[in-house]
Amino acid sequence: MSSEKIFEYDLDIVGVTDYGAKMEAIFAGQENVPLQGAQFDVTLAGSIKGRVAGSLRGIDYLRVRADGRRELDLRGTIETDDGSRIAFSADGVGTPREGEPIVDLAVKIHLLTAAADYAWVNARPAWGAGYANVATGKIHIDAFLH
Repeated sequence: MSSEKIFEYDLDIVGVTDYGAKMEAIFAGQENVPLQGAQFDVTLAGSIKGRVAGSLRGIDYLRVRADGRRELDLRGTIETDDGSRIAFSADGVGTPREGEPIVDLAVKIHLLTAAADYAWVNARPAWGAGYANVATGKIHIDAFLH
């Protein structure tokens, strides 16, 4: 089965809401993840380029488990360059690289819109892979239809 790259996105972390544990301290290894895990609401914004082009804004309801696994739950809005809106959701996992401020990301992406020019996005989910650089607050994903 062939795959088609439909877009890539580059997002910046523009805000973090924490719930008793500091994301920066946990990701830097200065604090351990609490036994019950940690929750962070990570506000993101940036550009999306490709067959879908425009901007993406959303929140990742990030959960970090005590074993270090990062569970992604992103909800957002794509506003296309031509003014259409596409609902965006993604879930997946982040795997930290040993000794680097990089987290490798794997996500399943769901898109939904009633805009006729983008009706093709409703047909099936996309799959994305990329990385987050926790030192710079930058996230990059390439998304494909299979």
